[in-house]
Amino acid sequence: MPKSILAYKAVGESMMMDDRDLDRAYKEAVVKVVSRGATNRLLSLARSGGVEASTLSQCNAKSMAHSTGEKKLISIDVSSDTVCPWCFIGKQNLQKAIDSAKDRFNFEVRWHPFFLNPDAPKEGINKTDFYKQKFGASQYEAMMSRMTKIFNSLGFEYDTSGLTGSTLDSHRLITFSASQGYDKQNALVEELFLNYFCQGKYIGDRKVLLDAAQKVGIEGASELLHDPTKGIEEVNEELEKYSSRINGVPHFVINEKYKISGGQPPEVFLRAFQAAADDDSRQ
Repeated sequence: MPKSILAYKAVGESMMMDDRDLDRAYKEAVVKVVSRGATNRLLSLARSGGVEASTLSQCNAKSMAHSTGEKKLISIDVSSDTVCPWCFIGKQNLQKAIDSAKDRFNFEVRWHPFFLNPDAPKEGINKTDFYKQKFGASQYEAMMSRMTKIFNSLGFEYDTSGLTGSTLDSHRLITFSASQGYDKQNALVEELFLNYFCQGKYIGDRKVLLDAAQKVGIEGASELLHDPTKGIEEVNEELEKYSSRINGVPHFVINEKYKISGGQPPEVFLRAFQAAADDDSRQ
């Protein structure tokens, strides 16, 4: 493992510790909105049994003014790991927000690497055994129950079978795919998430990665994955630029300014989209 990737070990372990209490993380989801020359605003969303979005109820399609001219571009930089369930949840909620606002804005979503467990073995280990050993049997059961309910609410079945392990090759492929268009990169991330979380596939398996790349139309994947040194420099550059100053994923940056952490509900993303568009209008 390259030194610059190993440097994220402490951060990755910290994030895994945070995931021990998934219920608390979901109830206490917080959005940090950073605006130029303004005080940071923290929006806390909590309700027993889930996130309460009532504080953001005014942020819906009707409250977002329709653009009278060319649609504004909303850029979204996402730091994530391909074995992070909250990253999958965050992506689904982000997509819901994008779908409801695409008549007002154009979107460009760019994915960047993060390693929850940089020391994870490349050959993979049983997913259930790994998490039971790491968190304990009772905590594991609570986590799985919570994740199953959340996935079901999004229309997915949470599959805990299969292997977990190193995500380096998946990040090499995702980073590489950006050169062929962010739409293809976004489709690849979705496919890998579905492979791992809903189909029990191991995304450290080269065949799984190649099948995903072929499905979404990524060219040159075989040559990339055949050489374990290809793409490492690019992954390290992405880590330094986008992930060196964060301590958990998913992490979203809207128009290089508005920062959102965690698997937030769509209303939170909609609020950030509108704030970014308002900033652009004032310039």
